[in-house]
Amino acid sequence: MVLAATPIGNVGDASSRLIELLSTADIVAAEDTRRLHRLVQNLNITVAGRIISYHEHNEATKTAELLEHVKAGKTLVMVTDAGMPSVSDPGFRLVEGAVAAGLTVTAVPGPSAVLTALALSGLPTDRFCFEGFLPRKSGERASRLAELDQERRTMVFFEAPHRLEPMLRAMHERFGAERQAAVCRELTKTYEEVIRGSLRELLEWAETQEVRGEIAVVVGGAPEKAPGQPEDHVAAVNELISQGIRLKEAVAAVAEDVRVSKRELYSAVLAAR
Repeated sequence: MVLAATPIGNVGDASSRLIELLSTADIVAAEDTRRLHRLVQNLNITVAGRIISYHEHNEATKTAELLEHVKAGKTLVMVTDAGMPSVSDPGFRLVEGAVAAGLTVTAVPGPSAVLTALALSGLPTDRFCFEGFLPRKSGERASRLAELDQERRTMVFFEAPHRLEPMLRAMHERFGAERQAAVCRELTKTYEEVIRGSLRELLEWAETQEVRGEIAVVVGGAPEKAPGQPEDHVAAVNELISQGIRLKEAVAAVAEDVRVSKRELYSAVLAAR
């Protein structure tokens, strides 16, 4: 079984391996068969094998059928509308089932909206996380952002055009006006656009635009906390102790989190008693 990345916008990004697999595979599982037909038409190739629709609404019923074909020795290629299958797209259940059945799974790597947006953002790339789409409801979205408030890695999100402004507003409120970010729109396409700046600047931009296309938002991680004095963190240690954690373990956990000396913090806790 092969997971094959497809172009995220520019058909010229299709790899020779992708073209060969689509032309020769016994079965092509496609998130949207119409998008697949447009792709192969643009590539000027023909899919010789059987095409099976495989998307989030039929994964539960189609996965077992597809795995049976793989068990029978057939070459199965999984493609989504754009990018790498299973990354915010169908494919995870298929991989999970194949692994459980002891079947071989490989990939034809290629275009990725996540990595392209990250690379173009101008934000740190050494450590990052992918958060996909935030919840649509404002309360749930605020809760998710609260969980990410102290995330120090660069964060990559996807968002729909009509929800971009409320998303940036919620981030502005939670992360602060000066947190650096980038809105990446229509990556690799004719009207590709990357807007970089603070969340305040990006929100002001979004308020005046009729944003269209596929969007990735990249947000810088939280700045490191200043270590402060050991005495400032006694309450945090006592809070852990009240939860049943031993003194030395509580001191070690807090000292690592706030970057102060364990010995000095331990002494400060004892002095406060």
